[in-house]
Amino acid sequence: MANYLPGQPIHRTQSHFTDTAMSNRAGVLLLPDPRYDAGVRAHALSQRFLAFPAEVGMSELERIYQIDQLLSERRFVTRKQLQDRLGVSWATLKRDLAYMKDRLNAPIIFDRELRGYRFDRETKRIGPQYELPGLWFSAEEIHALLTMQHLLSNLDTDGLLGPQIKPLLARLTGLLGAADNPVEEVQRRIRIETVGARRFKLDHFQAVGSALLRRKRLYIRYHARGTDEVTEREVSPQRLVHYRGNWYLDAWCHLRDGLRAFSVDAIDRVEILDKRAKDVADKRLDEVLGSGYGIFSGDQVTWATLRFTPERSRWVADERWHPKQEGKLLKDGSYELKVPYADDRELIMDIMKYGGDCKVIEPKALRERVAAEFERAAAACRAG
Repeated sequence: MANYLPGQPIHRTQSHFTDTAMSNRAGVLLLPDPRYDAGVRAHALSQRFLAFPAEVGMSELERIYQIDQLLSERRFVTRKQLQDRLGVSWATLKRDLAYMKDRLNAPIIFDRELRGYRFDRETKRIGPQYELPGLWFSAEEIHALLTMQHLLSNLDTDGLLGPQIKPLLARLTGLLGAADNPVEEVQRRIRIETVGARRFKLDHFQAVGSALLRRKRLYIRYHARGTDEVTEREVSPQRLVHYRGNWYLDAWCHLRDGLRAFSVDAIDRVEILDKRAKDVADKRLDEVLGSGYGIFSGDQVTWATLRFTPERSRWVADERWHPKQEGKLLKDGSYELKVPYADDRELIMDIMKYGGDCKVIEPKALRERVAAEFERAAAACRAG
């Protein structure tokens, strides 16, 4: 929390007043208690603050921060400048100013000589000082912070990156404690669980990354798990992609004379060659490796139409299966989802996890493949 001290500028962290930070907030809204009596539903957190659902009064809070920013940055601000910046009526602006003065103890005065509003930094104030409402992290922010902290903590801090990692960890720890909550309490109360991720050792990740940035070709010995085949290839690395907990190398395969995606943890051996890597345009990479569903590549794209039961649609309607997906709710409450795919393997796995709640409408070939997989699974259960 930032306190106003006479004769000093009002102190706020950057995230408290930037328009971007405010507009993207979706977390918990903290307002001083007991001065806030708007008659909305609230849950007491402490003697000092009340927590409100983020959707309640978020636009009002954003205006308060913008008013504070204007008054802090300028000698004075006219009524017209405030209304133009906030896009509100004079009645709304008066209410905002009154709230800041009466509830938050903001030292706002109207200077008749300047014909505008300003902060009174000369008069010594007795009693409660000016405080801006605090904000907690949004869901995206707390996930990013805790994930970064977890990843950095698991790195070898005594190695080459040690001098850079330790300051980053210290900065992250400071950020976690910047929302009026001790960092220890945040770490104790919030967990990020990773379930289903493979355990693997990326022994050749550094060599792959080095060749990628130096634009050198690679010799690799690759174990394709799907076919259990081991091949030796010369590839021109294009980009590294982190997808579903694993790293993949998008590369031009000189053996197959085409673009391929290689799982980095399936590379058994690697050697950087003294040959210039073949460059492939980003647009072509996206067409071949980014147009279909999942990690599997191909430029022959087919669209799948899936229909989910009304019970399951309440979840699937908010899921992102593919950047170009199309979805709509039907009259009976079911949900129809259309996604492009070039290889059906990963798509079939995602369809099957919904069991009988997902029906493949088209194409026919995909519907038959899914049915065959379910029959095979049922036969295995009966035989077991």
